[in-house]
Amino acid sequence: MQQKLVLYIGNVSVYTEDERVDQFKDESVSFTQTIQNVKDLKKIFTEFTKTFALPASKKNNKIFDHYYNYDIVNGFDARVKVNASLELNDIPFKKGKIALTGVDLKNNVPHTYKITFYGNTVNLKDILGDDQLSNLTELSILDTDYNYSTVLAAMQNEYLGNLIVPLITHTDRATYDSASNVYGNLYYAPANNQNGLKFTQFKYALRLQAIISAIELQYPDITFSDDFFNDTSNTDFYNLYMWLHRKKGEIAAEEQVERVYNTFTDWYESFGNNPRNSIIQDGYLRLQLNYPQEIPNGNTYFREVILTLTPTLLTSNVPYSVKVFNLANGSEEVGGFVEQTGRQIINFGDDLNNMGLYAVQIACASTIEFAANGGIEWYVKSIAIIYNTFPNPIQTITSIYIYKNVSAFTTNLDIEFNILEQIPKMKIIDFLTGVFQMFNLTAYVEDDIIVVQPLDEFYDKAPTLQGQVIPINIDEYLDVTKSAVDIALPFSKVNFTYKGVKTFLAQQFNQLNNKVWGSSSYSLGGNVYDTPSTEYKIEIPFEHVMYERLVNQNDGLNTDIQYGYFVDDNQESYIGEPLIFYKYRIASGTNITIRDLAGNRTVINNYHIPMNSKDIDSSTSKVNIHFDNYVNEYLANSATDSVAFTDTLFQTQYSNYINEVFNPARRLTKVTAYLPYKIFSSLQLYDRIEIGQKYYKINSMTTNLTTGKTEFELLNTDL
Repeated sequence: MQQKLVLYIGNVSVYTEDERVDQFKDESVSFTQTIQNVKDLKKIFTEFTKTFALPASKKNNKIFDHYYNYDIVNGFDARVKVNASLELNDIPFKKGKIALTGVDLKNNVPHTYKITFYGNTVNLKDILGDDQLSNLTELSILDTDYNYSTVLAAMQNEYLGNLIVPLITHTDRATYDSASNVYGNLYYAPANNQNGLKFTQFKYALRLQAIISAIELQYPDITFSDDFFNDTSNTDFYNLYMWLHRKKGEIAAEEQVERVYNTFTDWYESFGNNPRNSIIQDGYLRLQLNYPQEIPNGNTYFREVILTLTPTLLTSNVPYSVKVFNLANGSEEVGGFVEQTGRQIINFGDDLNNMGLYAVQIACASTIEFAANGGIEWYVKSIAIIYNTFPNPIQTITSIYIYKNVSAFTTNLDIEFNILEQIPKMKIIDFLTGVFQMFNLTAYVEDDIIVVQPLDEFYDKAPTLQGQVIPINIDEYLDVTKSAVDIALPFSKVNFTYKGVKTFLAQQFNQLNNKVWGSSSYSLGGNVYDTPSTEYKIEIPFEHVMYERLVNQNDGLNTDIQYGYFVDDNQESYIGEPLIFYKYRIASGTNITIRDLAGNRTVINNYHIPMNSKDIDSSTSKVNIHFDNYVNEYLANSATDSVAFTDTLFQTQYSNYINEVFNPARRLTKVTAYLPYKIFSSLQLYDRIEIGQKYYKINSMTTNLTTGKTEFELLNTDL
């Protein structure tokens, strides 16, 4: 039976006949779906359709603004996907986006629009684009001071539930020796004034869930389910942190310590006229030219951006320094000055990027003050010259916006730990992809919610009766004239590794063991397969550190202290990849000594140690973020079983699926079925298929939405 297929296109909340496109009567639209494809294990967001055609009717020409005519100003922008909805038999079937790929003409007359419909699971890439973690301005709420007292406090307890200072040093090595008096030795003795580490050796770390929450707040179109994210009881994820380490060494180079930069965010709009060319977003200047896109007949746009700083009369002779950063481009410094006095003007001209997000920082070796309502000022002027026929302009649009400081601003000498400036340089989509690959997560859209689940949990959604999966039998719909049974194993082995394994101890491990720290190479039973010969690699874009539990060098006994030495194999400061780790809070443990910059010392016995395992006791939790079973660093020199942390990422997240693929009894079966609407409209990728009393998981399926013809790739399995 031919199905009624209707497509709506438009960025509207409710679709009407105005957004319904005309279609060819005989147009065939195929819809491909897959969650985890054995041919490419890394693909996560993969739902899509092939390009199909729409007639260049009067209605469609209106919807696509006569795209074939490039003389039309402010027409359809094919560079941007547009919201769309598919209906089958007047019932909503799929929401997503369409991309216009071109127009075919016959006898120089438009005939066919070519479009592609994308399922909602690709929206993450569309929404996030190339935005960096440093674009997540919602994280600024966690900005805090960086001084002796705040670092000591965050070493011992969580700050705002999301920040800690773990025992990870960026340059200096830690030791423990109850008989020694040297810098770096964490042992405390009242008479030994050299022991301890400076607090500036340590940096804050941020809970990964805080990054997820910031993404959801900043991008309203992204809402994750609470199946994996947004669940404090899911401690496998919730207890993970990212070390806020963006550059080598201290958060400010030693020669810059006297210049403590304070980020200014207290702006208000003093003047503005339409069209708007800028806004204040979370305390930063966002440039946004909303004029029509540039077209071939010569429209021209100019912009002038000026930052003016005027200290109060009493501090006008005090030298101060200013930096301006573009947070939308990984905190790139775009302007400023050093050690100037009095009124200063930074004229950026037309050099700043549209949609840039600009932060202002002010530093002074003593104290400098700027009066309220104009002591600090942004001036943004833009001009658009619109041409009909170049060079005769038909319109000139001038827009000016002025932003001033709300209240008086005075610098202070405490270093401010600005999350956006210290978070590692990484695209948001790369961060999410890394987490998805670590935990073998799937994503699909359900009622505008992005449902995120481990793959095993996704397949567990198949309907059951008394604990037994209920398969869908398609025997009566099969095209029995042809089918194929292929090898299910497309790779000789699968390699799991982290991109960053170049810190000092990890490098030592790699060299001594001829194996990459934390990695795993899998083939069934460790066998070598030469058909096929291709190996598959899943590389997680994070750093994976080998930590060290300190031993008292005087008596050889273990301490409670474990720390990370984040340097390269030459024991020099190292940037590396973004570091992800578990933290474990030691309470009433071995005393350690932390120093301020003047040499004063504080002893603490509560502190956060970095771990690759979730706990220090395997009887409490065996979970860890290795891909294979490695010696637990905390128990390496202990009588306790140090290889008992068996719940590796491979074991808990990948083994069921990969073991099935490598099973010699598994085959990839390709069949065609002509499914009725009642089946293919409700068929889910987690469903099991039954053919001749044999059962299958769906690897992929491509359905013709008008005829119900469905081409399956099926992986035989047990119920």
